[in-house]
Amino acid sequence: MSGDLVLRVVAKLLIAFMLLFALYVQFHGDFGPGGGFQAGVIAAAAIIFYGIIYGLPAARKVVPSRVVETMVGLGVLIYAGVGVLGIVLGGNYLDYFVLSGDPVNGQHRGIFWVEAGVAVTVAGVMIKIFYMFAGRGRNGEPEA
Repeated sequence: MSGDLVLRVVAKLLIAFMLLFALYVQFHGDFGPGGGFQAGVIAAAAIIFYGIIYGLPAARKVVPSRVVETMVGLGVLIYAGVGVLGIVLGGNYLDYFVLSGDPVNGQHRGIFWVEAGVAVTVAGVMIKIFYMFAGRGRNGEPEA
Protein backbone atom coordinates (compact mmCIF):
# COMPACT_ATOMS: atom_id res chain seq x y z
CA MET A 1 0.00 0.00 0.00
CA SER A 2 2.94 2.31 0.39
CA GLY A 3 3.00 3.04 -3.36
CA ASP A 4 -0.52 4.50 -3.56
CA LEU A 5 -0.17 8.30 -3.56
CA VAL A 6 -3.84 9.07 -2.92
CA LEU A 7 -3.95 6.71 0.04
CA ARG A 8 -0.79 8.22 1.51
CA VAL A 9 -2.11 11.81 1.23
CA VAL A 10 -5.52 10.93 2.66
CA ALA A 11 -3.84 9.00 5.48
CA LYS A 12 -1.76 12.03 6.48
CA LEU A 13 -4.92 14.13 6.73
CA LEU A 14 -6.86 11.46 8.63
CA ILE A 15 -4.06 10.75 11.09
CA ALA A 16 -3.92 14.40 12.12
CA PHE A 17 -7.66 14.43 12.76
CA MET A 18 -7.50 11.10 14.60
CA LEU A 19 -4.87 12.46 16.99
CA LEU A 20 -6.88 15.65 17.47
CA PHE A 21 -9.99 13.59 18.22
CA ALA A 22 -8.00 11.54 20.74
CA LEU A 23 -7.09 14.76 22.55
CA TYR A 24 -10.74 15.87 22.48
CA VAL A 25 -11.91 12.56 23.95
CA GLN A 26 -9.20 12.77 26.63
CA PHE A 27 -10.05 16.29 27.75
CA HIS A 28 -13.80 15.85 27.39
CA GLY A 29 -13.81 12.69 29.52
CA ASP A 30 -14.71 14.60 32.69
CA PHE A 31 -17.90 16.00 31.17
CA GLY A 32 -19.23 13.23 28.95
CA PRO A 33 -18.46 9.89 27.39
CA GLY A 34 -14.79 9.29 26.88
CA GLY A 35 -11.64 9.41 28.87
CA GLY A 36 -8.26 7.81 29.05
CA PHE A 37 -9.01 4.38 27.65
CA GLN A 38 -10.86 5.65 24.61
CA ALA A 39 -8.32 8.38 23.94
CA GLY A 40 -5.45 5.92 24.21
CA VAL A 41 -7.06 3.52 21.75
CA ILE A 42 -7.79 6.30 19.26
CA ALA A 43 -4.23 7.64 19.46
CA ALA A 44 -2.82 4.14 19.04
CA ALA A 45 -5.14 3.55 16.09
CA ALA A 46 -3.67 6.61 14.40
CA ILE A 47 -0.13 5.24 14.78
CA ILE A 48 -1.22 1.77 13.70
CA PHE A 49 -2.92 3.27 10.65
CA TYR A 50 0.31 5.09 9.86
CA GLY A 51 2.20 1.80 10.14
CA ILE A 52 -0.23 0.02 7.83
CA ILE A 53 -0.02 2.71 5.16
CA TYR A 54 3.67 3.63 5.33
CA GLY A 55 5.11 0.37 6.63
CA LEU A 56 6.34 -0.85 9.99
CA PRO A 57 9.85 0.65 9.70
CA ALA A 58 8.36 4.11 9.10
CA ALA A 59 6.05 3.74 12.10
CA ARG A 60 8.99 2.68 14.27
CA LYS A 61 10.85 5.82 13.19
CA VAL A 62 7.91 8.01 14.22
CA VAL A 63 7.30 6.17 17.51
CA PRO A 64 10.32 3.99 18.36
CA SER A 65 9.86 0.82 20.39
CA ARG A 66 11.81 2.37 23.27
CA VAL A 67 9.28 5.21 23.46
CA VAL A 68 6.38 2.76 23.37
CA GLU A 69 7.82 0.72 26.22
CA THR A 70 8.45 3.90 28.20
CA MET A 71 4.83 4.94 27.63
CA VAL A 72 3.56 1.72 29.18
CA GLY A 73 5.58 2.20 32.36
CA LEU A 74 5.07 5.95 32.55
CA GLY A 75 1.29 5.66 32.39
CA VAL A 76 1.25 3.20 35.27
CA LEU A 77 3.55 5.47 37.28
CA ILE A 78 1.28 8.47 36.68
CA TYR A 79 -1.76 6.49 37.80
CA ALA A 80 -0.03 5.08 40.88
CA GLY A 81 1.61 8.43 41.62
CA VAL A 82 -1.79 10.12 41.95
CA GLY A 83 -2.81 7.46 44.45
CA VAL A 84 0.39 7.79 46.47
CA LEU A 85 0.08 11.58 46.42
CA GLY A 86 -3.37 11.20 47.97
CA ILE A 87 -1.82 9.19 50.83
CA VAL A 88 1.02 11.69 51.27
CA LEU A 89 -1.47 14.57 51.49
CA GLY A 90 -3.48 12.84 54.23
CA GLY A 91 -6.17 10.94 52.35
CA ASN A 92 -6.57 7.38 51.17
CA TYR A 93 -5.13 5.86 48.02
CA LEU A 94 -6.75 7.63 45.05
CA ASP A 95 -8.62 10.10 47.27
CA TYR A 96 -8.65 13.02 44.89
CA PHE A 97 -10.22 15.62 47.17
CA VAL A 98 -6.95 16.15 49.05
CA LEU A 99 -5.10 17.22 45.88
CA SER A 100 -6.36 20.79 46.27
CA GLY A 101 -7.76 23.09 48.92
CA ASP A 102 -11.15 22.82 47.22
CA PRO A 103 -12.44 19.22 47.14
CA VAL A 104 -14.18 19.70 43.76
CA ASN A 105 -11.01 21.11 42.20
CA GLY A 106 -9.04 18.24 43.73
CA GLN A 107 -11.45 15.74 42.15
CA HIS A 108 -10.94 17.33 38.72
CA ARG A 109 -7.16 17.28 39.09
CA GLY A 110 -7.08 13.69 40.27
CA ILE A 111 -9.38 12.40 37.57
CA PHE A 112 -7.44 14.29 34.90
CA TRP A 113 -4.11 12.75 35.91
CA VAL A 114 -5.51 9.25 36.38
CA GLU A 115 -7.14 9.40 32.95
CA ALA A 116 -3.90 10.75 31.45
CA GLY A 117 -2.03 7.79 32.92
CA VAL A 118 -4.60 5.38 31.51
CA ALA A 119 -4.39 7.01 28.06
CA VAL A 120 -0.60 6.79 27.95
CA THR A 121 -0.58 3.15 29.06
CA VAL A 122 -3.35 2.02 26.73
CA ALA A 123 -1.77 3.76 23.73
CA GLY A 124 1.60 2.22 24.54
CA VAL A 125 0.21 -1.28 24.96
CA MET A 126 -1.83 -1.14 21.75
CA ILE A 127 1.13 0.12 19.72
CA LYS A 128 3.40 -2.51 21.31
CA ILE A 129 0.97 -5.28 20.38
CA PHE A 130 0.87 -3.98 16.81
CA TYR A 131 4.66 -3.82 16.60
CA MET A 132 4.96 -7.36 17.91
CA PHE A 133 2.41 -8.87 15.52
CA ALA A 134 3.38 -6.79 12.48
CA GLY A 135 7.06 -7.52 13.02
CA ARG A 136 6.68 -11.28 12.80
CA GLY A 137 7.69 -13.07 9.60
CA ARG A 138 5.60 -15.55 7.69
CA ASN A 139 7.06 -18.49 9.61
CA GLY A 140 6.13 -16.96 12.98
CA GLU A 141 9.65 -15.85 13.85
CA PRO A 142 10.56 -12.19 14.48
CA GLU A 143 11.92 -10.44 11.41
CA ALA A 144 15.54 -9.37 11.49
